[in-house]
Amino acid sequence: MDGNGAETGPLSPKKPASPYQGERAALATMHGKAAALERPFRAGLGLALWVPEGLDTDQLGTFTGEVNRVGDPRAVAVKKARLGMETAGLEYGLASEGSFGPHPLAPFLQGHHEYLAFVDGRRDFVVVESFYSGKTNFGRTCCGSWREAAAFAGAHGFPAHGLVVRPGGAPDLDGPERELEMVKGIQCPRELENAVRTALEKSPARRVWVETDMRAHQNPTRMRALRALAFRLVRRMRRLCPACRCPGFGLVALEAGLPCEACGLPTGMAGAEVHGCPLCPETVREPRADGLRKAPAGECERCNP
Repeated sequence: MDGNGAETGPLSPKKPASPYQGERAALATMHGKAAALERPFRAGLGLALWVPEGLDTDQLGTFTGEVNRVGDPRAVAVKKARLGMETAGLEYGLASEGSFGPHPLAPFLQGHHEYLAFVDGRRDFVVVESFYSGKTNFGRTCCGSWREAAAFAGAHGFPAHGLVVRPGGAPDLDGPERELEMVKGIQCPRELENAVRTALEKSPARRVWVETDMRAHQNPTRMRALRALAFRLVRRMRRLCPACRCPGFGLVALEAGLPCEACGLPTGMAGAEVHGCPLCPETVREPRADGLRKAPAGECERCNP
């Protein structure tokens, strides 16, 4: 079990043989994600991952803003997987898309939402798994000196985690500083100092923007999250629909109504999970996977109006 609550160990050998045994899937990435994803898919599904040469996934959006992402992360992950399939000429595709920003319940903390999409072009269906975690080094700041930039770097996992440096006060403001050169993938202290000092000299405002590089090959924290998510998706792909035997049977909805521990009335918390097939209408209602059978009284409108 990893820090995100997902199992990361070997997959059970007692499951039925994978329908993808001996097949290949296009992995759409420019940023080394095969290092995190290849083993889970090979071990769990017998599926080899192939990274197409010349594939430009940056055309769908970049973390540093040169290309704006069009669509939500889930849709972009699916589109990226299909782009990889088209480029490689394969029937199966895999891609991920990450999103980083303030935690929805604690805006002063940062969060990481990752989506991993598998497209089965032979059977014509899509399965997407995702998770949200507060375990991320995501951050950005405006600095007026090398000392400030060095302090930010030390607090955000540098040099194991890469950084991005560009002149100016903020990357989303209009003005001449938007066009000044940025340096990505900095993982050397001397290179960081040179980049910061150079950016300060180039910036008319004598400010420099420093941020974490969230591309997977520059971010070990994100790589670990991707590996955990890969095992989760593989387990789902090994589960066959009880009606049509299609792979990918899994969670599609949550059903509210978990009873209050004090009065027994239904609450807004999920009381059951609905699992479904990505290809046919088959669904199955199942208890919560975490084993919770009663809601805290604080979640009840009657006990805590």
